[in-house]
Amino acid sequence: MHIKHMDQTPSPSQRPATPTAPVRRSGGLGKPVTAAGALLVVGASLLALTGCGSSTAGGDGDAGRTGGASAAAPPAGNKDGKQLSKLLWMGDSIADAEAPALGAAMKAGGVEVKSIASAGGGTVVKGDGPTGKFADDTFKDLSKAVGSFHPDIIAYQVTTYDWGSPAQQSSSYERLAKVAKDAGAELVIVSAPPFKIDEFYKDHEAAIKSAPKAAEAAAGKSAGRTRFLDASALWGTDSAAAKAQRSQDGIHSCQQGSAAFANWFGAQLATHYSFTPAPADQWAKGSWTGSKVYGQLKCG
Repeated sequence: MHIKHMDQTPSPSQRPATPTAPVRRSGGLGKPVTAAGALLVVGASLLALTGCGSSTAGGDGDAGRTGGASAAAPPAGNKDGKQLSKLLWMGDSIADAEAPALGAAMKAGGVEVKSIASAGGGTVVKGDGPTGKFADDTFKDLSKAVGSFHPDIIAYQVTTYDWGSPAQQSSSYERLAKVAKDAGAELVIVSAPPFKIDEFYKDHEAAIKSAPKAAEAAAGKSAGRTRFLDASALWGTDSAAAKAQRSQDGIHSCQQGSAAFANWFGAQLATHYSFTPAPADQWAKGSWTGSKVYGQLKCG
């Protein structure tokens, strides 16, 4: 594991529960900790998953953007789309908390997932300050993962650390798209869920707001090789709303929210790629619910 020494200390909600420096994790579902309560929570959420998406999607001319789709039933895969068999997942600690559910959902649909999501980093935006070093580390990890894993799709969730000017953000997302293209993969950028802007993030609020716009613009320049997914169709825009399904820290998701995301994200992928997601009841109550990431977040 790669330990990232930060010039700025992450907010309490971003720190791991143990008193260590933020750790870049290579993915995996982890060993169950106290899964019984989590199984109950996620099992009870299965019916709620049907109401998590919007029925409206962006058109083909909407700068590479796609919106939500109903999660009531898994959609049939797009047989004319690129075959999806390997998905590389990227992002920060929010993506890290979603990774166990995403891995379980994709595996049930016949797709292998590798996560390089990182607690305390994970950004690709080479902005000013410590995030420049974070971005360098992320691209190094990406290069290694691409070389060993050979993904069909690289999926990047906009991070809480995508700090920089709109121009820095755009050039960084375009750089990510080039890496994907050179690897023979397509790129999916998904916006971050709404999260609490605490003291740690307050000085970077403008960059946090401009990042998804820059990502969408980069997708629009990619001739269809990069897609931007607007996750507000799932989460809404208010981190304090029940729909956002944030954990008590107001930033990350627990098992239920992660399952909702995996269910929604799989439906989005199915509209563009040759992939048919598995029904939620085939994976949502698996051992992933006991992943140690949820213990660190003090989830039930």
